[in-house]
Amino acid sequence: MRRALILSSLATLSLVAAGLGGTSVFAASTKLTPQKGGTVVYGLSAQVSPNWFFPELSLNADTTVNSELTELTYMPLVYFGPNNQLSQAYGLASSVSYNKAGTVFTVHINPKWHWSNGTPVTAQDVVFTYDIMKDGSGSVTYAWAYAGQGSGGMPYDWKSVVAKGKDTVVITTTKPVNQQWFIRNGIGQIVPVPKSVWDKYPTNTKAEMKYINSVANSPTNPVYQVVDGPWRIESSSPNLNWTYAANTHFDGKKPYINKLIFQYETSDAAEFEGLKTGTINYGYLPASMAKDTSLLPNDKVAPQYSLGFNYIQLNMNPKAPGGIAKAFDQLPVREALQMGVNEPGIIKTIWKGYGAMDDTTLATEPPNPFLDPALKKQPYPFNPTKGREILEKAGWKMVNGVMTKGKLKLEFSLDAASGSASYTDIDQLLEQDWAKEGIKVNLVFQPFDTVVAYSPADASKWAALNWNGGWGYGTGYPSGGVLFETGAAENSGSYSSAEMNKLINATYEPASYKESLQHMYAYEEYAAKQLPAVIYLPEQPSLTVVSDNLHNAIKTFNPIGGWVFPNEWWLSQ
Repeated sequence: MRRALILSSLATLSLVAAGLGGTSVFAASTKLTPQKGGTVVYGLSAQVSPNWFFPELSLNADTTVNSELTELTYMPLVYFGPNNQLSQAYGLASSVSYNKAGTVFTVHINPKWHWSNGTPVTAQDVVFTYDIMKDGSGSVTYAWAYAGQGSGGMPYDWKSVVAKGKDTVVITTTKPVNQQWFIRNGIGQIVPVPKSVWDKYPTNTKAEMKYINSVANSPTNPVYQVVDGPWRIESSSPNLNWTYAANTHFDGKKPYINKLIFQYETSDAAEFEGLKTGTINYGYLPASMAKDTSLLPNDKVAPQYSLGFNYIQLNMNPKAPGGIAKAFDQLPVREALQMGVNEPGIIKTIWKGYGAMDDTTLATEPPNPFLDPALKKQPYPFNPTKGREILEKAGWKMVNGVMTKGKLKLEFSLDAASGSASYTDIDQLLEQDWAKEGIKVNLVFQPFDTVVAYSPADASKWAALNWNGGWGYGTGYPSGGVLFETGAAENSGSYSSAEMNKLINATYEPASYKESLQHMYAYEEYAAKQLPAVIYLPEQPSLTVVSDNLHNAIKTFNPIGGWVFPNEWWLSQ
């Protein structure tokens, strides 16, 4: 998941011009004069809580909420606004340059940035953070694994990261790479931490990684008080709230509001009640209640799409329960599963008309130039009858209501995140429609943190997952290395295909803008037709609800990465 310059071959690529998001961050300000002070209560999605506060995320904690909260306290090395241009307002770099071959990248840090203890953010901080990312991406087993392995060529396309003085970092790659991809998906991963605070074991990587893991979910630990972002953590009550105070030493645009409280919500109904009564200033309207906006007369409601796609994860690891991986390995089985997904019905009935069709690694919303036009026609539209025929043609036979082939049965458990009424409806609808094809699914509802943490490391414990959110791209270059390349960190389904690896790597190669698009289209078409351990679901926007007295919250949203900027928000009396 998850953020990206001086553009050359992609200079024409403006995601805003292409329709991405339809709004611009920091659009013309309201005529009202911003007021200082006050506290904003931010209602998190139901039964979702942060559990990792170190800015480089663990594989088992790579969630939107963790990313969102670390973005408040730490600045990324490079940040791209919704126009896909390097922004100095929310990134440390003042410029990024590169050689023609695409093997050497020079990042200049704006010297204005400081840590909250007054010391400058330096190139040495960048190198230290990169070393942690690299060590967490290797084959050596440490206390935690870095979630970005496979994205932006991490670590195998990275040859060296060297500090040249206090403000310059020179990054050398092992081979020529597509410069725009590498800056966004590679360099864009680096969110520096202060070396002077975090470098506890300079000569012992194993101990350092163990230490980070030990404090990752201890947000009030003193290490989190030295930050360079607009906010700092003030207090924490797990599964209740997390309070952030304005960082008065922030070198960018300082927050108007004094405090920002992220509040845990036990259910969709609880969040709706908080929005209705005004105890929540910023939250999310459950899709099942999308038509109840008349009950929120003092709020603004805005559907907000982020660049990404939605899916159910299949486990193709040989250790998967009941040998189900042998079934998932067969394309006709994946085709039948996809044809049992009633995307139009989900959007119309469950999501009350809010939602976008999705049949590949990019949903149709927000509009963007990377989405292959050929995929406007779904490869596997909803048709359970045809799905059953595909299975029968592939040698599966119905036995007591379950498709069977030799000793294999199309019966498995779907571990689904609890808390969302609309997603519970979706899971139950899938169960019913798949049953029409002879696919028996046992629904097992578990907390979000449990479902999202499953990986190949515990492949024997799960067969399929739905964590109610899919994948969000943190940058404006939506390549799939971290998701589908063999052995990549987020390849939770253990999918492996030489052809997929080849197509993904083609998106990394130096190329013209037109060539880059063609490479992306080829990868997307293959992913759409091969269903690489995923079954696509429609994409749901965040139905963001903002109280009438909270300003700038909607207009400053960035669909690239789903960034929010609470330091731009203000409350009127």
